[in-house]
Formats: sequence, structure tokens, C-alpha cells
Amino acid sequence: MIALGASDLKAQNSASASFTASVNIVEPIQIQRTSDMNFADVDAKNGGSVTLNPDNTRFASGGAILKGSGAVSAATFEVKGQKGYTFSIDIPTQEVLMTNGNQEIIIKEITSDQKSHTLNEDSQIIRMGATIKLQPNQEPGLYTTSTPIAVTVSYN
Repeated sequence: MIALGASDLKAQNSASASFTASVNIVEPIQIQRTSDMNFADVDAKNGGSVTLNPDNTRFASGGAILKGSGAVSAATFEVKGQKGYTFSIDIPTQEVLMTNGNQEIIIKEITSDQKSHTLNEDSQIIRMGATIKLQPNQEPGLYTTSTPIAVTVSYN
């Protein structure tokens, strides 16, 4: 038989390893308005609605008549951020009011032209349209929102 000394039977009671750390700081996402939404001139004598599409086209229904088109503009934004990253757009879903004194026009159904929200370049243009609801004999004048309509972008 072989006799082993007590020191030969000790178990290993500790071990160690090491690691490194790293981080990649991405370009912060940003959004900047480049143009405001403008439905331009409309004859609302018979009421109805006007839809402004993100591509700056518009159409009237229910008695509204489009007049002139020089100032028609969808809301336009430039989104900047990290190339290859996806992002989401938070668009208001509730109705928004435009006023002229005590007269009101409802903005509803705000839409975006972007189906894909991936920054394939360092920036991406987003356009938004909406629909306005007009009352018969709507009071003439310039109607505007009392506060800007917020649009938020976030990385996914």
C-alpha cells in the first residue's frame, strides 16, 4: 500500500478567471421638424372633410371644395441616429383642435408615410398627413393649433 501524506489529499478550494468590458455608444436619436402641416385653402360652405396625405396630395369629401394648392404641405421631419438601428414613432391618436377665435376644426387620423423605421442612412425623412372635419358654413379665417403637436421617436 502506498501511504499518502495529508498534504497530498487537499482539495482545491478556489479558482479564478478574468474578463474584459466594453461598450459601444450609439448616436443619440434626434427628430427635427422641417415643415409644418398646411391644408391650404378650402371652401367649407357645405362642411365635409379634407384629407392631406403624407405625399402632399389632398382630397375633399362631403361637400368641402379645395381651393389653390400652393401652400399644401404635410408635416415633415428628419430623424437622425445610428445607421442600421430601428425606431418607433409615437403619433398622437387623439383628435386635436385648430381654432380661430371661438371656432374649431378637428384634426384626426394623423398618419405617417413610413412603414419601415430603420435608419439605412444617418437620417430618414418622415412625412405626416391627417384629416380635418369641417362644419357647414365654417367661419372663414386662419385656423391653427394652440400648441404644437408632439411627435416622438425612440430606438426599439
